[in-house]
Amino acid sequence: MATIVSIGSGKGGVGKSIIAANLSMLMAKRGKRVVLADLDVGGADAHILFGMLNPPRTLTDFIDRRVDRLDEVLQPISAHPFLQLLPGTGDTLTTANLPYAKKKRLIRHFTQLQADVIVVDIGAGTSYHALDFFLMADHYVTVATPDPTSVLDLYRFIKLAAIRRVLSAFLSRDAVSEALSERDFSSIDEVIQAVGETDPNAREVASRTLEGFQPHLIVNRVSGKSRVNVLHLKKLLQEYVGGDLKTLGEIPDDPAVTRAVRSFLPVVECEPTAPASLALTQAADALLAAMARCIETLAEPFPESEQATHSPIPS
Repeated sequence: MATIVSIGSGKGGVGKSIIAANLSMLMAKRGKRVVLADLDVGGADAHILFGMLNPPRTLTDFIDRRVDRLDEVLQPISAHPFLQLLPGTGDTLTTANLPYAKKKRLIRHFTQLQADVIVVDIGAGTSYHALDFFLMADHYVTVATPDPTSVLDLYRFIKLAAIRRVLSAFLSRDAVSEALSERDFSSIDEVIQAVGETDPNAREVASRTLEGFQPHLIVNRVSGKSRVNVLHLKKLLQEYVGGDLKTLGEIPDDPAVTRAVRSFLPVVECEPTAPASLALTQAADALLAAMARCIETLAEPFPESEQATHSPIPS
């Protein structure tokens, strides 16, 4: 089964799709069979980054049931034989406002794709579509720039994703869901506390649901003058998510990225020694290392002395 990596952001224009394309290319270069899926529903553009201006099939063909399986939509990428693209939908009212049943069918079919890694480029913002596609993954990557508005929008995105993750564990008309939907929270601990106040029996479910929700962070377009905002972003997210925020990398503001976009190639392929390419390579290696650690942890058996008493909920 493929490992799903979602890449989201609180606002558009932060370079999320460019980072998704470059990380996908780098993992393919590491020998992984990679699918780059463009789930920016209604505003897809990942295909353009690879010079595929008019894909023969897109996600719309699957959503409208012109094809039965997602793998019928996959398009090969000439830049690397291990990389395939799942082109996103066009900007129509139907696709931009995807019905719930079609969204659930789409998420379900992702588990059937034959790949080692599926990199999902999520649409920007905090719509239910964006949050649900983001949360379907095994590993979460968030992207922001040091711009103050990007910092605040990403903070809001993480907050709502955490609450949406808890909501998914309860019925939509459940008392817990109603309590969480109507409140704002300054930390994940407050979310769990609110669940316990509403229904003491649900506290354990909420804790288990939020366990391991530690989004990775990539800060894009970093320059020497933006360091203060980067530190502020990390501090905000650490206070909300709790623990040490996993920073995959800081990508410098580099004109090589613009040149690569105009060449319809990822910058890591077009100019592999450019500063942005080197930083992206480090970020990809850090992500692959985190994925490997997760697999090793899942594969480790519990000692016999702990098998009977082990609980996934931290004390």
